[in-house]
Amino acid sequence: MGDLDEVKAEARRAAFARRKAAHAAAGPGRAGVLSSVLAGYRGVPLAGYMPIRTEIPPLAAMEEAAAHGPVGVPVIEAPGLPLKFAVWEPDCAMTDGPFGARVPAVLRWMRPEILIVPLVAFDRRGNRLGYGGGFYDRTLAGLRAKGPVLAIGFAYAAQEADDLPVEATDAPLDMIVTEAGVIDLRRAAGR
Repeated sequence: MGDLDEVKAEARRAAFARRKAAHAAAGPGRAGVLSSVLAGYRGVPLAGYMPIRTEIPPLAAMEEAAAHGPVGVPVIEAPGLPLKFAVWEPDCAMTDGPFGARVPAVLRWMRPEILIVPLVAFDRRGNRLGYGGGFYDRTLAGLRAKGPVLAIGFAYAAQEADDLPVEATDAPLDMIVTEAGVIDLRRAAGR
């Protein structure tokens, strides 16, 4: 394991501990700020995620968005591949997918223009630390090559880090939404 891999592993351990504590202390309404942000994009195809472990749940915001346009969730087809997105609707039949995330029982594919991205940690420059599989980095690179996509990191405010180790292949976020507010990085990055 290289130095950067070791630094990322240590950053993940610390971030998981912060996220676990934030998740245990969180009350209702965690997706309220996300819902407010998405209200400005009614009808735009978006993909959220089915929360696993102690990820902040975007489901309430996804349910609201589904009343106005298509909403999808990620499907992992194999390691090393980008994610695909299946149409999700509130109360649709779900089944177990890889890595413990639920996926729709009937897979109807869609292409999101807004991607709500789970993460382990983030910084104020739009960097994110994920689980290490590179799924969202590959996916964002592919989606951005086909047209504009708004990448919104969704996390507890406690998941913020001062500085994260990054690689050239790490795809930056355009916005970070927490239960406490919004960090819009598009103007600062010229996006």
